[in-house]
Amino acid sequence: MVNSREFENKVALVTGASSGIGRATALTFVRSGARVAIVARREKELDGLLREIIALGGDAEKFVGDVTDETFIQRAVQTTVTRWGGIDVLVNAAGIIATAPLDATSNELFDRMMDVNVRSIFLMMKAVLPSLVERKGCIVNISSVAGTRAFPNVFAYVASKAAVNAMTQCAALDLAPKGVRVNAVNPGVVVTNLHRAGGMSDEAYAKFLEHSKTTHPLGRVGRTEDVAEAILFLASARSGWITGETLAVDGGRHLTCAR
Repeated sequence: MVNSREFENKVALVTGASSGIGRATALTFVRSGARVAIVARREKELDGLLREIIALGGDAEKFVGDVTDETFIQRAVQTTVTRWGGIDVLVNAAGIIATAPLDATSNELFDRMMDVNVRSIFLMMKAVLPSLVERKGCIVNISSVAGTRAFPNVFAYVASKAAVNAMTQCAALDLAPKGVRVNAVNPGVVVTNLHRAGGMSDEAYAKFLEHSKTTHPLGRVGRTEDVAEAILFLASARSGWITGETLAVDGGRHLTCAR
């Protein structure tokens, strides 16, 4: 039986919390009793999330900044540890996407994709690690079905998500002797602002979602809550013997051929 307050007195730090999977994850942890540090670039959206958390009776602190900025990361982590005594769970949900095949991928686009999707996770894991070791905590990284399968026209994105999966597994081996678990989720198409923020028009996005119903065997695209619940499980004591897992949360998308 699942304890609805299983994260009581636990502290979670969630990046990319202003929207999409990160936002849903922060709320899911709050409903499970956790105190939550919410991290993102967009202050207005973080303020809205903070109000919702307070309305739920939760406890949170916001940090507005860029997760590629090491100084900002160190400040957010240290402030969180000072306020609540430590961090039990790190969820790396910040990420971006851009549509471009190899021959149209500029150096600048590739570097930006790697900075946000890969280097920020590396920096966050290192910054939070001392507290996770002390509290025998865990890390959940948000990757993608694109981290396990090749897709056309998203060269840099696919490369970055494959790197996230590889980092997750290597970190799991490195940190297992320290009592820290590291896992990832690989979502399929989930209704978020990710693609539109990456340049897709509203009309194109609507067509993309409709088509995606046919590419996911379960016949629908994902909800942010679908992924948030999987993240909560991987962060919980219920998954205490799971590490290095890259869990498909994709309606079966990873099982299919390109179409």
